Amino acid sequence: MTLTIPFDNSFAGLPNTFYSAQNPTPVSAPYMIAFNESLAQLLRVEPGDLADMAQIFSGNAVPDGADPLAQLYAGHQFGNYNPQLGDGRAVLLGETVGTDGIRRDIQLKGSGPTPYSRMGDGRAWLGPVLREYVISEAMHALGIPTTRALAAVGTGDTVYRDTGAMPGAVLTRVAQSHLRVGSFQVFAHRGQIAPLTQLTNYAIARHYPEADGPMGLLEAVCDAQAALIPAWMSVGFIHGVMNTDNCTISGETIDYGPCAFMDNFDQGRVFSSIDAQGRYAYGNQPGIAVWNMAQFATALLQQMDNKEAALEQATAIVHAMPDRIEAHWLTRFGQKIGLVDAKTDDRALIDDLLALMQKDGADFTNTFAALGTDTARDQFVDRDGFDAWEKDWMARLQSEPDAQKTMARCNPQVIPRNHRIEDMISHAVAGDYEPLERLNKALKTPYTSTDPDLHSAPTTQQIVPATFCGT
Repeated sequence: MTLTIPFDNSFAGLPNTFYSAQNPTPVSAPYMIAFNESLAQLLRVEPGDLADMAQIFSGNAVPDGADPLAQLYAGHQFGNYNPQLGDGRAVLLGETVGTDGIRRDIQLKGSGPTPYSRMGDGRAWLGPVLREYVISEAMHALGIPTTRALAAVGTGDTVYRDTGAMPGAVLTRVAQSHLRVGSFQVFAHRGQIAPLTQLTNYAIARHYPEADGPMGLLEAVCDAQAALIPAWMSVGFIHGVMNTDNCTISGETIDYGPCAFMDNFDQGRVFSSIDAQGRYAYGNQPGIAVWNMAQFATALLQQMDNKEAALEQATAIVHAMPDRIEAHWLTRFGQKIGLVDAKTDDRALIDDLLALMQKDGADFTNTFAALGTDTARDQFVDRDGFDAWEKDWMARLQSEPDAQKTMARCNPQVIPRNHRIEDMISHAVAGDYEPLERLNKALKTPYTSTDPDLHSAPTTQQIVPATFCGT
């Protein structure tokens, strides 16, 4: 094999209480679809010829230094606790330490069944693989903490789903780790305090070495999540399935299943086909993040000797989170309207704009991108209403000499719109990867994109009303 990966594994050195050793299951005829050269350089991965790369990134060959395993975790799914989940279709090959000094996991997703597959086939079809590849890399380019995509490989095998026979694929996903809130819940729920403590110490050493014990870890993760959710909201992103097993300790966005970016602004917008109650709607995401952190606190508390004192400390940390989220939200949205350092009094100005956008169904991305231009009012039906808001806004900007630069830096021109993703997948299933390449190229520079066709909101006929879990 000419491809080399400089593995430096730590999680595999923990007891197998935390995982099951598991090799990927081979596939019939792997072929490379996409490879992220800049990420490979960051990881110190040296590419080989395409045939060798396809063998490794499909799971047909285990590279030297890898310690393949499937991680154990549990989680609350739509508010209901599931006592055992785990990597049902993913295998962690190992870890690398990048040129930036950061340790990251390299994981194959869609690589076959594991002990946690729960009767599933452990596979993925091409659509969800390419969806996650494009959206995760778009999130990275937008400056939002996220897992990333190193490679997408076709398997040459057929995957059967409710919609019929689909071409199989494997995604190589990269993360600062795949530890989730559910990684801790499984041991807390079982009353297994020794592994819970060991995992806590491992997470602190890996992610937050300055954290002081379990409550220090809770505070650090709450801080990371409090910054992450407003970052999502500032680009109109809806995760769609904010279960505790999809909530990372690192503060990265993970699991791009029924996610989407809003077109028309709506606080209640839901894309997930299975979220009938709107639990994970756009505007509910801050509250769900706090709820998830409360579950994390509950798990961490089980290892504490003085539970009464720890409960008081944990409660204060979690109860402080809404204000932290609000502060990040105000900063993000203030910058979107040109305010370098928005104040509490500016909240009303931002809310008034969002209320106009919701009332008129204004496109989220294009409205913010157009602010300060002659075309901004064209996004609205109630143009008199926008004109009145704009007058107040212009008065506020008198003290913001760099407003245009601030907005240009914070308002993307292009996002991975749902209809573009679906079109890209349809072409890829037919063997045409040009739309995939075009999307990836444009999304690398979202704030300065020069592909105006990709800026357009969908027509009525192009709207994709719902997305589905990437099974």
